[in-house]
Amino acid sequence: MGEQKDRMLRGDWYLDEPELAEDRRHCQRALDRFNATGADDDTERRLILEGLLAELGPGANVLPRFQCSYGALISIGAHSFVNHDALFMDDAPITIGDDVRIGPRAQLLTALHPVEDHERRREGWERPVPIAIGDNAWLGGGVIVCPGVVIGGNTVIGAGSVVVRDVPDHVFAAGNPARVIRRL
Repeated sequence: MGEQKDRMLRGDWYLDEPELAEDRRHCQRALDRFNATGADDDTERRLILEGLLAELGPGANVLPRFQCSYGALISIGAHSFVNHDALFMDDAPITIGDDVRIGPRAQLLTALHPVEDHERRREGWERPVPIAIGDNAWLGGGVIVCPGVVIGGNTVIGAGSVVVRDVPDHVFAAGNPARVIRRL
């Protein structure tokens, strides 16, 4: 394993390298097949994702178009549903619990770039921070979840929200940035 890939998997600052680029190409080839499946090809889609993702729980369903960086760092729990046009940037683990609903065009983004060190940002440094979504959560359409966020179980995130910090269990949160509106 290359030094930069090892750094990425440890959650350290890293630069892109040929091994990571090839891992992304492997993922994109699988996603090309997944996204080209026909409306009735549920079994084929599932087989492709089982070969790509770290975990795809029983009864979980992901609709095309689906995009991710590597696939191997994504775990989707039992009976969870990911709607059309989702983007999961899985430079760090993305863990989705059971019975989760993710609306169309949702984005789960794990990569951070240097904010104050302009030279390191110019050089392409980044650091991955995991995302976790608890059981029975629902992310409305167009929700963006930023690096390092944990969304609690039985929580609802309103459509179009940008989640920049952790959200506890049993709440409805919405806005940009998302904030807790009420307990559920």
